[in-house]
Amino acid sequence: MSHAAVPADAARRVAWITGAGTGIGLAGAQALAADGWQVVLSGRRADLLTAACAQLEGAGGQAEALALDVADAAATEAAAALITQRHGRIDLLVNAAGINVQRRSWADCSADDWQRVLDINLKGTVHTMRAVLPWMRAAGGGAIINVASWAGRFTASMPGAAYTASKTAVAALTHEFNIEEHRHGLRACCLLPAEVATPILKQRPVPPSDADMARMLQPQDLGRTIAFVANMPAHVCVNEILISPTWNRMFL
Repeated sequence: MSHAAVPADAARRVAWITGAGTGIGLAGAQALAADGWQVVLSGRRADLLTAACAQLEGAGGQAEALALDVADAAATEAAAALITQRHGRIDLLVNAAGINVQRRSWADCSADDWQRVLDINLKGTVHTMRAVLPWMRAAGGGAIINVASWAGRFTASMPGAAYTASKTAVAALTHEFNIEEHRHGLRACCLLPAEVATPILKQRPVPPSDADMARMLQPQDLGRTIAFVANMPAHVCVNEILISPTWNRMFL
């Protein structure tokens, strides 16, 4: 997939990416920066964000770090305000922040574990969407890409109840956003990837082998998908993308 060319006289589009220090978020930032977007990278670890920005700028991109815990609603609203103060706009929000826990069964997953997963995966997505909404409405346009999961469409035991519930909810709220906000020129896409070879997989009770991870979707596959959706014309809404590796362990 070739990257879209941005006219030299066009205003630089601004993308805010959460969970941008590693994995899908970082890959999305890389693909968008290569397409000429100004990218703002958020995550809880400032050191990862700084390294990511250095890599993007070394490749000719425009990037900046903005450390943030999306579970904090007030901090998230302040981050959106800071981005618009610096750049005058937020054209795209990519919600890639997400976690899972080791103890995933109903018998073992504690109340605190449930809270952690919902705070980041679901509430964090709501917080960022609410934070950008007034700015996008005022601009008369904008796009949101929410990274959910195959588990948000098909229930399985491996991801666990908390993760599955959070990602199913993200898919639902994405479509609800389109129902309400299309009249304001806003659009949202829910990405539902099956297994992606990211660091979070090593947190599983039984981590996949290197051979299995090599056959999964790679972060760059999702980065290219994010850029594809983001570069669609404003009159196009890609509501949902269900994507998996050809060798899909969910079918085994």
